[in-house]
Amino acid sequence: MEELKVFTGNAHPKLAQEVVEYLGIPLGKSEVFQFTNENIFVRILENVRAWDTFVIQPICSPVNTNLVELLIMIDALKRASAERITAVIPYYGYGRSDKKDQPRVPITARLIADLLTVAGANRVLTVDLHAAQIQGFFSIPVDELTALNLLANYIKGWGVDDLVVVATDIGITKRARDMAEKLNAPLAIMEKRRISNDDHTETLNVIGEVAGMTALTVDDEIDTAGSLVAVARTLMEHGVKELYSCCTHPIFSGPAIQKIDSSPVKKVVVTNTVPVNGGKESEKISVLSIAPLLGEAIHRIHTGQSIGAMFE
Repeated sequence: MEELKVFTGNAHPKLAQEVVEYLGIPLGKSEVFQFTNENIFVRILENVRAWDTFVIQPICSPVNTNLVELLIMIDALKRASAERITAVIPYYGYGRSDKKDQPRVPITARLIADLLTVAGANRVLTVDLHAAQIQGFFSIPVDELTALNLLANYIKGWGVDDLVVVATDIGITKRARDMAEKLNAPLAIMEKRRISNDDHTETLNVIGEVAGMTALTVDDEIDTAGSLVAVARTLMEHGVKELYSCCTHPIFSGPAIQKIDSSPVKKVVVTNTVPVNGGKESEKISVLSIAPLLGEAIHRIHTGQSIGAMFE
């Protein structure tokens, strides 16, 4: 692993430490902090000239602070003459704003892509984008990893023989179908309609047979848990025996954990693409580490090996 350095901002240093432990290298030294006027200062504390550099920084809460930290770190590495800069973004914030679905609204996911490119990123490594077309917003290579195998292998250990995989909405159907194939289970789909911009949804119908079965809902992220609770309620009304859930990104905004704890969901399986702490612990939540997946991807990018081969 010569001429490879991995750095991190303040978004998720624990994950970055797990990644470098997988790679068998020390974490790159840097200073990243805010002045009293909230301006962010970055200083790279070691030589990176002609080195292959990676910056691990999910765009999670506080979203705008972590985004600006990432942009400034990339700029600092570029001005320090790093050979290549890869932005490792386990969670791509603003990913929901991927199209103009209302009049006079921005496509913020595209704006973030432009900002990263202008800052100096040569490549992006991310996990389970909200929408696949976000890859096309970039003029630089984008490697999208998936946590489906990690989640599926964990769930297989439960030994449930009457499992049905449930897509929480039409948009997540392909990912849920892939999960169903990995678990050798049938697929059902929740048809729902978003009725406002404030995370309120109206669940309308269940497409598929779920009565008397153990349901596993699949989503890319859980934010306020409002949709999950609504889906859980509807599934129980349709005769589901037991209910579990999984997602890649545990955003858990506001009272999400309390909602999950008081819901019929038995367990929620997530990964650590974003920190799951700060009073957000719950016996219902199991957290799987994404670090080996990211570490292996970084190793393959650095050595010129195939990323796709990881999932074959």
